[in-house]
Amino acid sequence: MAEVSIRKAVKSYEAGVQAVKSIDLEIADREFVVLVVPSGCGKSTTLRMVAGLEDITGGEIWIGGDLVNDIPPRDRDIAMVFQNYALYPHMSVFDNMAFGLKLRRFPREEIRKRVDEAARILDITALLGRKPRALSGGQRQRVAMGRAIVRHPKVFLFDEPLSNLDAQLRVQMRTEIKKVHQSVRTTTVYVTHDQVEAMTLADRVVVMNQGRIEQVGPPQMLYHHPATRFVAGFIGSPAMNFLPCRLERMGACLGVRLSETVLLAVPASRTARYEPCLGRPMVLGLRPEHLTDPREPARPDAARLDVAVDVVEPMGMETLVHFVIGATPACARVDPATPAVPGGVLALHADMGQMHLIEDAAGSVV
Repeated sequence: MAEVSIRKAVKSYEAGVQAVKSIDLEIADREFVVLVVPSGCGKSTTLRMVAGLEDITGGEIWIGGDLVNDIPPRDRDIAMVFQNYALYPHMSVFDNMAFGLKLRRFPREEIRKRVDEAARILDITALLGRKPRALSGGQRQRVAMGRAIVRHPKVFLFDEPLSNLDAQLRVQMRTEIKKVHQSVRTTTVYVTHDQVEAMTLADRVVVMNQGRIEQVGPPQMLYHHPATRFVAGFIGSPAMNFLPCRLERMGACLGVRLSETVLLAVPASRTARYEPCLGRPMVLGLRPEHLTDPREPARPDAARLDVAVDVVEPMGMETLVHFVIGATPACARVDPATPAVPGGVLALHADMGQMHLIEDAAGSVV
């Protein structure tokens, strides 16, 4: 078994700066977990503590049932793939992948067998005789992954491995990494600032903020049921719209007041849940794909919203329309055939069945 357990882990630096603030995380055997957050919020520090490259200030880290706080990196049975690949330029691809095994005095036939198997998985068999300078960025990344795979470690650790690649290659390598995990099924902890990588790769996503864990769950759960405004705004592209609002009575139901002229009906199924928020400053969270052109058949919880168009961004398969409600900028995702023009008025449907009501001060989702 190769489960990873992080218990009350703390990392402090001089002057009382805490990069990681007492986090708890249980990662199951063979699970692919992605830590995602903007730069400077503790994700890479957490990964480096698991690897043993950073001393842990407090708490415990367990790998495969063993407490590893005081165990050096080479004895933790982990393999790490870095952002910069760290290949030896004077060695062939084969020798780069085999180097760690040679240091551990593995038999020559076992080394050949492991390198050949990893090369087959990564589709780089034809590259084994080349030097790194003769490889593309994506091929170098595959070699770095192969060097990790041949070790048969308990845990793979990926530290922003795709950040140096261009957009098209990042998409390709995301697919490759997912295919490798499906083949090898090793426990994997992956760190990135790119929420698209997190959503596409992870069994579970860990969203961190200022050294703390905000929410943990499967990608779709975090997307549809964020626990906080931070998670709601970080997961999804374009980001969720956040509109200051106040709840009012609308007969037997409730309405969301966005401005003097805009009042949107809240689904009746949420009346009891939202009633305690009546009259308080709140924030309406609504994703751009839930603010869209009227479609047939109409959504049961759709509320009409007429907006003055500011900017139109054609994206090919969809069009992004930017506008202002009250004094707050917002964005809608509409069909490319929708007649949206800057300066014009556009009728939108707000799918209130997908709304999120957020505490203005605390930032928690009701």
